[in-house]
Amino acid sequence: KYYMSKVNVLVVEDESIVSKDIQHSLKKLGYNVVGASATGEKAIELAESEQPDIVLMDIMLKGEMNGIEAADAIKTKFSIPVIFLTAYADESTLSKAKITQPYGYILKPFKEIDLHTTIEMAIYKHSKEVEVVKERDLFYSIVESKDSSSQDFIFVKSNSKLVKLRNDEIYYIEALKDYVVIHTMGTRYTIHSTMKDIEAKMGEQEFIRVHRSYIVRIDKIATIEYPNLTLENIKKTIPIGGSYRDDLNKRIRTV
Repeated sequence: KYYMSKVNVLVVEDESIVSKDIQHSLKKLGYNVVGASATGEKAIELAESEQPDIVLMDIMLKGEMNGIEAADAIKTKFSIPVIFLTAYADESTLSKAKITQPYGYILKPFKEIDLHTTIEMAIYKHSKEVEVVKERDLFYSIVESKDSSSQDFIFVKSNSKLVKLRNDEIYYIEALKDYVVIHTMGTRYTIHSTMKDIEAKMGEQEFIRVHRSYIVRIDKIATIEYPNLTLENIKKTIPIGGSYRDDLNKRIRTV
């Protein structure tokens, strides 16, 4: 349990017996309880002053602010992961809670094994997300360190090393939720970015957005047959979105 002693937990629960019970279980499991609060307002103050690694938050708090609102504030201001404690697994409560993207739920009455597993998974998930943000910032700082319009390569992070990628090796870029995937002839690189940002980074000279989920390199287009296009050398059909069609027609030279 040596590695867990570093995990600092803030407990937010307005029933004092339940709160003491949770704190007791956390200590038994080897966690460090840095604070306990019965209200959302106090929870936000403690999150700021104690900077816990994780917050256990009762959804139904007495007082002005409920647990969902407090969790939202803690996540937005301090990027601290929150796990909800709830005795209510009803749809409307859960759908409201979902919006704050919690790192897990623990149903009351809780079991110690659930407490342990949910906290460990949340800590792991959060650490991975922090890594992704660092990667994204690193990718941006490298791309932005040069004048991107005159640059014919980018660096992308792949398995913790930075790989130089020439622009003319890129066939297409695809959106996948919060990530974009850069496809070359034989490799794909996944980075944490948005299509809008990557479109700006790649410039308009050589690349064109043809769909909300696709950017292609213009000189790799082999055939266009609306509503699709194909790319040279790779068996890939890419859809052309209706609103991007005019722009594509303008950009390609036809005889």
